[in-house]
Amino acid sequence: METIQNPIVLQRADPFVYKHRDGFYYFTGSHPAYDRIIIRRAQHLSDLYDAEEHTVWRKHSEGPQSDLIWAPELHRINGKWYIYYAASPDDKIVDDTFNHRMYVLENESDNPIEGEWKEKGQIDPGWSTFALDATTFEHNGVQYYVWSQQDLDITGHSNIYIAEMENPWTLAGPPVLLTKPELSWEIKGFWVNEGPAVLIRNGKVFITYSASATGIDYCMGMLTADTDADLLNPDSWTKRQEPVFESYTPNQQYGPGHNSFTVSEDGNTDILIYHARNYTKIEGDPLYDPNRHARAQVITWKEDGTPHFGVPAADDRWTPDTTKILTKEDEYE
Repeated sequence: METIQNPIVLQRADPFVYKHRDGFYYFTGSHPAYDRIIIRRAQHLSDLYDAEEHTVWRKHSEGPQSDLIWAPELHRINGKWYIYYAASPDDKIVDDTFNHRMYVLENESDNPIEGEWKEKGQIDPGWSTFALDATTFEHNGVQYYVWSQQDLDITGHSNIYIAEMENPWTLAGPPVLLTKPELSWEIKGFWVNEGPAVLIRNGKVFITYSASATGIDYCMGMLTADTDADLLNPDSWTKRQEPVFESYTPNQQYGPGHNSFTVSEDGNTDILIYHARNYTKIEGDPLYDPNRHARAQVITWKEDGTPHFGVPAADDRWTPDTTKILTKEDEYE
């Protein structure tokens, strides 16, 4: 397969890559201004770096979707495109978290860069607290929704839940708690389980997720269930007691996480997509440090059929040395 050059996209955290049947990789992620949803596409992962960026949706001028647009994901369901994302009415902290809720857009065109994106509204999980980082997957004829949400009766900022979907914007049943922050590496800075991503291989369903605050302590954990198990039964899932992917100082990669999965151009190799910073000293609020860059690397597999993510690969491309948000007028060296 082709050599992947990292980063694959500068200053786009929470990266999500979808490889479509048209041969293109479609990329989205959190824009550091948190005011829009963007899509890029390229035939090679490394070409996403300087691919044209299209803004397909912007935040509202007021109301519940007017601030802090986070973590969009692009999915293809029943011949239509959907973007799942989180939005807030403001940047205030309530109950020790922000005010995000989960929303979805729909596009009926063949190319998600074209056509009209229609708002399908808020996805209601059954209670109203901080909620974000939704993903979705189909398995054995059932569409599932997996996301992060706060429960005020559970210590911490966010837990991970799963539910069956009635359609791409409606849940069909009650949320099921899969994991909460409880292990020492999940509660550094903040008590967080967030950013779930799904990979189905070797008779197993794997859900990776991210934990702790978004600096050097940010890392990835993993849940595993058998493909023939009841995925809505918490007892079907086994939680790894150690991180599966974490900061690696020799390569100057810190806080890797909020991942997604894609495949190589020939479809034969699984690839991990994630963000990380290449420095540890952050001035001011980490939320407004834009240099969490999107990265990619090949996944290998252990003899027991579980994924081995290795360590975050070193950068081999230019990255910015300031916290200025890059614009299209800025030149990549």
